Amino acid sequence: MEENARTFHSKPIVAVDPKCLLYVQQREFAATTPADNCVSVIGSEDATTCHLVVLRHTGSGAVCLAHCDGSSTWSEIPLLVKAVMSLSDVSQEGRLELHLVGGFNDESNASHKLSHNILAAFQKQKEEIHLETCCITELNDVVVDETHRPIVYGIGVNVKTGEVFPSSFPHKGPAEELRSARTFTGGQMADIYDSSRGLVKVGPCKWSPNLDIAFLLSQNDDTILRYLSTSPMAEPPHFVQHMKSTIRFLLEHPNPDCLFPGDQPQLYHRTETGDWDRMIHS
Repeated sequence: MEENARTFHSKPIVAVDPKCLLYVQQREFAATTPADNCVSVIGSEDATTCHLVVLRHTGSGAVCLAHCDGSSTWSEIPLLVKAVMSLSDVSQEGRLELHLVGGFNDESNASHKLSHNILAAFQKQKEEIHLETCCITELNDVVVDETHRPIVYGIGVNVKTGEVFPSSFPHKGPAEELRSARTFTGGQMADIYDSSRGLVKVGPCKWSPNLDIAFLLSQNDDTILRYLSTSPMAEPPHFVQHMKSTIRFLLEHPNPDCLFPGDQPQLYHRTETGDWDRMIHS
């Protein structure tokens, strides 16, 4: 396993072109097949204690990527298996292959616990699942300036070939702030993609107005890290800015109902220029 992890994190970090990307945020997953004309890479990053999970069926090429934070691992893993199986022809030859990346030797042992629970939850599935990449917790740990941190923070999976690789994503849309707000306020693991129509779908979301979080906007970076991170010393540099924009979004939208007219999800489609554009319900 150590050799496998070393091989994985020695791969170069790929900066993924947003025009072919479907980005998955914390507590989200997305699944598709090689026939998808809208998405070539599914990716996610900013995982410290979180784990990034890729499950793929080698016969159909159906693939799912999830960003798991331990909020409800036992109920989440069956959703990922179901998503891949529902896009696969069960009579087709092939096997389910699993790639796990994320976590590090954090002080609170959150990564270790999550690694154990994810592996145990996959073990419990009735399908036979083959662990191909395991770059988690101590196998994804490096010490920099006497501080433990992850080696790999982000991964992508090529939808056509199934290759999984370390990657970074300057663009995390569409609806980045709305999706962050959903997770911040306790939203459960959500499937954000309809592969049959090539649509990203967000919500409808529910949260209660919380003016108490406004005080965080005036705090220094260390305070925000202490309040909002499971691993303050290991967060990427943009973490604080990301949290502040999420808090501002929640303060600007104390009642989310107005974001979802008719209680319908927000839908985004890929334009000819490769951007995600919101569809307006007729």
